[in-house]
Order: sequence, then C-alpha cells, then structure tokens
Amino acid sequence: MANLFSGLEAFGLNNLSEMDIYDEKEKDNTNKTDVVEKAAFSEEDIIFDKTFTCPVCDNEFKSKMVKSGKVKLLTLDTDLRPLYQHTDPLKYDAIVCPHCGFAALNRFFQYVSTAQAGLIKKNISANFKGLKEAGNVFSYDDAIGRHKLALVNAIVKKSKTSERAYTCLKTAWILRGKAENLPKNTPDYDKQIEALKAEELDFIDKAYVGFDEAFSKEAFPMCGMDESTITLLMAELARRTGKADVASRWISKVLISRDANERIKSKARDIKDMIRDNKTN
Repeated sequence: MANLFSGLEAFGLNNLSEMDIYDEKEKDNTNKTDVVEKAAFSEEDIIFDKTFTCPVCDNEFKSKMVKSGKVKLLTLDTDLRPLYQHTDPLKYDAIVCPHCGFAALNRFFQYVSTAQAGLIKKNISANFKGLKEAGNVFSYDDAIGRHKLALVNAIVKKSKTSERAYTCLKTAWILRGKAENLPKNTPDYDKQIEALKAEELDFIDKAYVGFDEAFSKEAFPMCGMDESTITLLMAELARRTGKADVASRWISKVLISRDANERIKSKARDIKDMIRDNKTN
C-alpha cells in the first residue's frame, strides 16, 4: 500500500508521514466522454483571492477560491464527486495558512478549539517550512499536497472521524481528477496512471472506514449530507473497494428507506446494477 502522506516533506512534516488516520484507541472511543468539449476558457477568470483569518495563529492571509456561479455542474460520479465544465473547482477546497501550517477543507476551517490549536502549534507549526509558491491557478499537485496537509491537521487536532473521512474522500477525488487530466505524452504515462489509481483507492478505502465508524457515532447531517446520502455513499465506497456483499447491504437500506427520495433511490438502483455486473469503477 502506498504512503498516503507522500509529499508532506515539502512542508517540513515528513515526521508525520506514518500517521494512522483512525488509530485503534480512537476507534474504541452521465458518461464522461459526453462532457462538453472545452471552449476558450481561462481558469484564472473564475478565481479570486479571499481573505481568511487563521483560527490557530490569528494571522490574515489570502487563499484562492472559485467565484460563486462561475462554473457549470455537468454530472456526478457514482461516489458523488461533482464534475464541472472546463475546470475542477475541487482543487481549491483545502485552505492552508502559510504562517503556521494549519489546513482544513473550507467547510471545517474556522472550527478549531483552543485545545486543538495547541495541538496544531506543537505538532505542525513547530516544523512547518511554509508553502511552495503556486502559480495563478492550482495544479493538481498543489491541490493534492494541500489536501494531504488538511488530513494531517485533522488527525493532529483529533477532529471528528467524519471530517477525516470526508477529507480522505475529497483527496481521492483530486487524485482521480489528476489521472483524468494527465497528458497522454507524460513520461511513463501508464505507470503514473496506475500509481494514481492505486493511491485513489487507498483514500477511498480510508474514507469508507471513517464513514463506517462515524455512521453509528455521529449525528446527521454529516459533512452536509443527510443519512440517506451517506448510506448511498457508503454503498458506493464499499463497491469501489471490492466489498460487494457489504455494498449490497447498504444499497438495501437505501431502497427500503422511507426518508430516501426518488433521486437517491434511482442512484442506488444504478449502483445495484453495477454490483450485479461486477463493475469496479
């Protein structure tokens, strides 16, 4: 299995590269080929610098964000990853303070307790080397590094299991995006694609483990998703990681649920067909 935190050495945090996302102690406690072809488009036109105040070190900084309403949603992958026309705004979801190294997905960034801030200062800020200068837009490598840093922060500050699981899921989506957009003339293209798919699957598996743990311990909505949506997601994550029988059980919960709407049940039937046909992605 690949090291999920490869690349953290760029931030000076190679000492945290062997972390366990869910340690035992805590456990006890639409076809893409149909997408509209890219027209003349500049990603810079939909990006702006938003000012944040770091909840750990209180410094102000700017981070690149996507302008609201400037990207068109085309479809969703079966694990709910959104696909947009021309660009991938998911690259900009991990916010990183360049002063202290605190990082989190946008929805979690401002929610840090005093105790959590202390853990981050001790375990991350003390070793943080700063951010590599990014260009006018984020590359997939920029995004992958920032998402992994967000995951390390989530572990260090002992965040909810669901936050860690969701960060794993979003990282898997970024890795998938990189694979889909990797130029065919890239040296060792096939080898790189294989490595990206393997790493994506590792993060998908970790996301499943976390959501499975959180499902019985945390309240809904979870990471902005209601119980029916999380149940559908669990089914698809289980299917993608080869747990067909487990996936079928989650699908059954969706299909018999009185709270699940028809849109969710339709997606559940699609996943059920994929399980029957033994599809792996």
